[in-house]
Amino acid sequence: MSLTEVITQQIALLSKLKMLLDSELQLISTRDAEALLNLVEQKQKVLNEIQEQDQRISELYDPNKPQSDEVSALFEQAKSLLEDCKYSTEVNSKAVEQGQLRLEHLRKVLIEARNRESMTYDKSGRAQGGTALKGIKA
Repeated sequence: MSLTEVITQQIALLSKLKMLLDSELQLISTRDAEALLNLVEQKQKVLNEIQEQDQRISELYDPNKPQSDEVSALFEQAKSLLEDCKYSTEVNSKAVEQGQLRLEHLRKVLIEARNRESMTYDKSGRAQGGTALKGIKA
């Protein structure tokens, strides 16, 4: 295989990865865990293929040898796609972070609501939150 063909295949793999990253963002926002797990498996396979292509490129590429305009253009296209994938990965990471923060906030709100519902009074008549079962011995 020529360097041009290997880089072209790499561009196709990077395009596929970009598409998967876009789908991943949609699944993160819809919170479809099962579909997200399947997509992560697909993404891992594509990343492994990209790594293999990188090895092939490094075997065929000679930095001391002048490259054709076509090879240079393909390298630039691959670099651009790689930057797009990096950006999408950062966006997806932030989306996951935000989802976790929302879930943590919801958990705290639910705990506070439960504590308000289980409000009791101590011996001096002051309101006291928490579970009503504290201090009870069998």
